[in-house]
Amino acid sequence: MSGRPVDASPWTPREAELLAVTLQLLQQNGYDRLTLDAVATTAQASKATVYRRWPTKAELVLAAFIEGIRHAAVAPDTGTLREDLLQLGETILEHCNQHAATLRAVLVELSNNPALNEAFEHEFIVQRRAVIRYVLEQAVARGEIDEAAMSDELWDVLPGYLIFRSIAQNRPPTALTVQTLVDEVLLPSLTRRIG
Repeated sequence: MSGRPVDASPWTPREAELLAVTLQLLQQNGYDRLTLDAVATTAQASKATVYRRWPTKAELVLAAFIEGIRHAAVAPDTGTLREDLLQLGETILEHCNQHAATLRAVLVELSNNPALNEAFEHEFIVQRRAVIRYVLEQAVARGEIDEAAMSDELWDVLPGYLIFRSIAQNRPPTALTVQTLVDEVLLPSLTRRIG
């Protein structure tokens, strides 16, 4: 990867507005009670506009979720690996806590919809891996870790665990969760000298 991941929206201003309305309605009413008609009515858009861009509720919800957390795809650059990981974790934590119900709904739909699952992989997971990769590349450049420490297996630890904890309704992640993951799992794994 070259350069820092950027915070560029793929949506027109009107599409971004429709996605913001979708998130608002999701948070108010939940996934089951959300309809494309309600999004169109609330946003004062024609139903055809919404249906043409997002033919299914699942596609609309995924797009709204990804747009809602888009700025989290910008990698922090604090000057140290620990602070970058903590800042990244805090950003993920904020979005997980804010969008826990949406996350649960999206994950259920992913298991039933292969096309949606593929979109999630390309528009969400790949983007998050690019952010982690950038943070680790910067740490290698500063001499904080060896390049050999940049294992693909570690990329999902921070976002994966925080997302998991956010969808477990009685165990929301906290700032302590982030600090523990960074200090007791990620940093020891990343700074361990290989060979």
